[in-house]
Amino acid sequence: MAGQGLSDDEVQGIREALAAGRKPKVVFTASAGQIAGQVGQVVELTDPAVSDEFVVVRFGRDELPFSPADVAVAPRGAGRRVVEPKVESVEEPVVPVVPEFVLDTPRVPVARREEPRVESEQQVEKPAPRRPAKVAKPKGPAGLTVTLAYADGEWTVAAQQGVKALAKPYVVKPAEALRMVALVDVPGVQEAVEQILSAERSEAEQQAEKLRAELAEIEARLAELREAR
Repeated sequence: MAGQGLSDDEVQGIREALAAGRKPKVVFTASAGQIAGQVGQVVELTDPAVSDEFVVVRFGRDELPFSPADVAVAPRGAGRRVVEPKVESVEEPVVPVVPEFVLDTPRVPVARREEPRVESEQQVEKPAPRRPAKVAKPKGPAGLTVTLAYADGEWTVAAQQGVKALAKPYVVKPAEALRMVALVDVPGVQEAVEQILSAERSEAEQQAEKLRAELAEIEARLAELREAR
């Protein structure tokens, strides 16, 4: 069993072997756990900057990632099956059967064979066990579904229990939608809502700037008309 993992030079050698189309054999070290001493094949080297376990090893039918400390270069001949030598069957010598001399053997009286007595037994049919009656479980209330949706620049909330609509979609403010999402405590959902609100905020600011510019032009035009009196 190898005591230490792969060095930087050995990792580079495995990378070159993979580029040449070969799959180098490695043996698992003690840091690999229960599979220490077993032999596998390196099928890929991923980016070590993403994860320390960038050595992908095929072990049986699985392909699992390991760190360079978990594997070492396998010695030559590792993983090969040992062919057991065939054991030739040895024939035992045949011992000739010597006929028995009947005159010297005393006769043994043959015991009288008694016929076994068959007693007729009446089979009593046992009644089949009764199955316990099934107890009907009380039916629980129908499931409740509350949906927060965003479409066409508006946030809506709807509620439904089973097939019955408790509340049709109604519009809520963006701040209220953000507070509802904060209760879910899911980072991905919160980021998506914040991106939508940021895009709406940016678009509203652009429209406000445009309206301010148009209002300024109208005010200037109105001032010119007032001076022309």
